[in-house]
Amino acid sequence: MRLVLAGGAAAFTLTAGLATPLNLAPQQAEAKADDGKKVLTVAVAQSVDSLSPFLAQRLLSTSLHRLTYEYLTNYDAKNNRAIDGFATDWKPSADKLTWTYTIRDNSTWSDGKPATAKDAAWTFNKVMSKEGTATANSNFVTNFRKVTAPSPTKLVIELKKPQATMAALDVPIVPKHVWEKVDDISKFNNDKDFPVVGNGPFILTDYKVDQYVRLKANKDFWRGAPKFDELVFKTYKDQDAAVSALRKGEVSFVAGQPALTPAQADSLKNEENIKVNEGPGRRFFALATNPGAKTRDGEKFGDGHPALLDKKVRQALFLSVDREAIVDKVFQGHAVEGAGYIPPRFSEYAWQPSADQRMSYDPKKAARLLDEAGYKKNGDGKRVGKDGRPLDFRILCHATDPNDKAVGKYLKEWWGDLGIGLKVECLDDVSVPWYAGEYDLAFDGWSVNPDPDFVLGIHTCAALPVKAKESAATDNFICDKKFDDLYDKQLAEYDQGKRADIVKQMQSWLYDSGYMNVLAYPNAVEAYRTDQIKSITTMPTAAGNIYGQDGYWSWWSAVPADGKSSSKDGGSTGVIIGIAAAAVVLVGGGALFALRRRSTAEDRE
Repeated sequence: MRLVLAGGAAAFTLTAGLATPLNLAPQQAEAKADDGKKVLTVAVAQSVDSLSPFLAQRLLSTSLHRLTYEYLTNYDAKNNRAIDGFATDWKPSADKLTWTYTIRDNSTWSDGKPATAKDAAWTFNKVMSKEGTATANSNFVTNFRKVTAPSPTKLVIELKKPQATMAALDVPIVPKHVWEKVDDISKFNNDKDFPVVGNGPFILTDYKVDQYVRLKANKDFWRGAPKFDELVFKTYKDQDAAVSALRKGEVSFVAGQPALTPAQADSLKNEENIKVNEGPGRRFFALATNPGAKTRDGEKFGDGHPALLDKKVRQALFLSVDREAIVDKVFQGHAVEGAGYIPPRFSEYAWQPSADQRMSYDPKKAARLLDEAGYKKNGDGKRVGKDGRPLDFRILCHATDPNDKAVGKYLKEWWGDLGIGLKVECLDDVSVPWYAGEYDLAFDGWSVNPDPDFVLGIHTCAALPVKAKESAATDNFICDKKFDDLYDKQLAEYDQGKRADIVKQMQSWLYDSGYMNVLAYPNAVEAYRTDQIKSITTMPTAAGNIYGQDGYWSWWSAVPADGKSSSKDGGSTGVIIGIAAAAVVLVGGGALFALRRRSTAEDRE
């Protein structure tokens, strides 16, 4: 659900001092402002992995799809209930095995062609075909038997067994007449022809890798046109640089993914014309252990430490992490101590362990478990196995995530006291070793949707890769029959109370297994300029986040401040290119890639 691109914090800081690119910005911005367009510029610390809805996994990418394509249903910003989207009505048959959707009859694609049920049927069938199209959304269609469009306004989905998520199918509907011409969807990133044909509130008009994404308002959007004429997501390699740009008025908004650090938020609270928004987050921050990477047919690969196959060792690591200290010292109170897999924000599904089950910070108990597992201390105070091999682990860390680095220092201390060695491997792109199964532990995190099915499904056996080291839906190679059985039960349970109980059982299993140690639920901490944005909708509306919503409410609803047409460089593609090019020169021309959605804060949704 993740953190930022690479290698370039120092490079971007240096770039900020270059006179030529930045001095051009006010002049070009003035020229842009003269045409009367109102531009909202969002500073983000993540790049796009793909503009294809079939392939995209990172939060920025899936957020863009929320803006450019309609889904069958949307989530109400007030209470997360399912509301109209591409469909205006949805009903199950008596046996719950057939769902019929009434498709909106006044929706059109941005190229003027009608958007119909045939587009939806083609989209779902393409995901079901698994022709390299199941990377992002395969879990939604695994239980589908057949999808048809008997008429332009009627979509019929037949199921193998009842499925409780049929009003929460978070799959972007694409235009059949455009995508059926693509030769190989598994390799098509949807970034060659602009504007990209869509039917959401915005139309994607331009994109430069690791630099910016530009969208314009869809004046024909059925729910009403956005108030800003253009929306620009500008990539920064360093959050401090993004905050500095906000101060200068060069951007309108600094994204809360990654969340602003306490120091950054505090420094902005007293700034004129800047508002800091903080609300309960929709994601978790966790440690993941490698349970033994394998393919769907059981082929093992990777080099995860064999000691982590022992539940006692995993639980010992769990017991030797002080989550309260992490919330206080790393997040400085801008987070809630972790436990279950679903954040407290989603109260219906949130889970807490009982007093007897809770694994609180207890180094003495952790030491006993390690002794029982056969990893006792030698004369040098090091834990060693029966083979004499010292108990040394590696943990994947995101080079641009200060939380990873800070927690890593604590882990080295806490685990060092137990006699365990730890190497914190901070990388610009953790996806390569992660997909290859070449890690012991990793900092992990996902943004959770109102319906928890997706983040639960990534731990099922069906999510494992078909081939070794290839991308797949799995988060962490977990595959367990009991968990799979519970997943199937919750998917088929229509009674909300009973389904919530099953979801909590799944979280209890994850907790006990020691595979996932949820450390904290970080708050969403973000900021925007009130002299550029007059008002904007949070989700939930009472107290929630702006960036990375389960919908398009923030950017669609944003109202420009009176008399302000744009952020200073919001209309300046040339400036963005100049800055990014300078940064590339300073880092030696190396390609900069963001982390995959699964690997930290910048998760899927």
